[in-house]
Amino acid sequence: MASLASIGPATVPQRTDSVATPAARTRLQSIDALRGLVMVLMLLDHVRETWFVYYAVTDPVDARTILPAVGFARFIVSFCAPIFVALTGLGVYLFSVQHTVRETTRYLLTRGSLLIAFELLYLGPLYWGIVPQPTFWLQVIWCIGICMILLSGLMRLPRPALIALGLILVCCHNLLDPMRLQPDDSLFPLWAILHQRDTIALPFGFLAKTTYPILPWIGVISLGFGIGPWFRSDVAPEVRQRRLLWLGTGMIVAFLLLRFANVYGDKPWFVVDGDPVRTVLSFVSMTKYPASLLFLLPTLGGGALMLVLFERIDTSRLTAALAVFGGAPMFFYLFHLTILRIFYHSAVAIWGPNHGTSYGFDNYGGVILWYIALLVPLYLPTAWFSRLKRRRRDIAWLKYF
Repeated sequence: MASLASIGPATVPQRTDSVATPAARTRLQSIDALRGLVMVLMLLDHVRETWFVYYAVTDPVDARTILPAVGFARFIVSFCAPIFVALTGLGVYLFSVQHTVRETTRYLLTRGSLLIAFELLYLGPLYWGIVPQPTFWLQVIWCIGICMILLSGLMRLPRPALIALGLILVCCHNLLDPMRLQPDDSLFPLWAILHQRDTIALPFGFLAKTTYPILPWIGVISLGFGIGPWFRSDVAPEVRQRRLLWLGTGMIVAFLLLRFANVYGDKPWFVVDGDPVRTVLSFVSMTKYPASLLFLLPTLGGGALMLVLFERIDTSRLTAALAVFGGAPMFFYLFHLTILRIFYHSAVAIWGPNHGTSYGFDNYGGVILWYIALLVPLYLPTAWFSRLKRRRRDIAWLKYF
């Protein structure tokens, strides 16, 4: 069996028991806490998609017409996918510290395939009955699954090469934006999966919507893996935190400079005459599908700064509560979407559509109230499953949730 050292110490360190030290456990709680915050924020967006689905939200949002509350909420939840994908890469590195190359590869291939299966066979059909035609929505779970499978090969690169690849994909993929293929082009399905958000016609009248083109996300997961050595137990907390502070601050400053320049990285922002709120909204509204450079800079930069915060307040109740959500992310994701779909279809069955072909609230306030009301009921089963994962490490399949 190949040893970890065969990849090179800069890429995947040799197995060491020091990862189990208290300091390492603290770091893992800070990572789980940030992942948990992502889950909590994500819930807001999914509640909106359930009860406010009739209210169209463009990508990026149109600051001239969007309801400001919805526009700013979208900016807040924009942090979810970039942080989660980056933490996935970081989590794979931490997994690789305690496992061989073969074991890490098997884990990535297995979990990646499982995520793709969940997206296609479970999550996609949950939306049928909400959308008019059966559609497989290739969303973030699909995207992470594909990225994990690709990372099983990319992690063998020397660490500088992996980081360089990640930077190129994140920073330069917008140069490919003018390249548009048509459905009758032979490479259209591949290009739609890689970079062009589009619809792929499937047999028997089904459709596949490439909501999350994967090209920039390959870069994000690679960069998450690339900073993994910062989280080794032999790296002093103040050194790691200083690096994260410089990284996060640098990304946010780079975002501000590029956004004010208005020349590259996303669609231009604009001034809305007589409405400073909508002008600010235009400034922070970036393209998510596919994730633009200017979408990724502030979200990943903010994630780096929040990692520092959660590590510094690791003893707080807030960190511990968020770590519960972050300790069982796949369980929470599947569970809360299932509950929301049950509620939605029940409402349609009882009251029927009240906004065209959809059922929904008349204002965004109802979304906020439902979001707040669901936090505790969703926390309790997630806490139970998180404890089960920690208690029953002998059950192999639990680690995939």
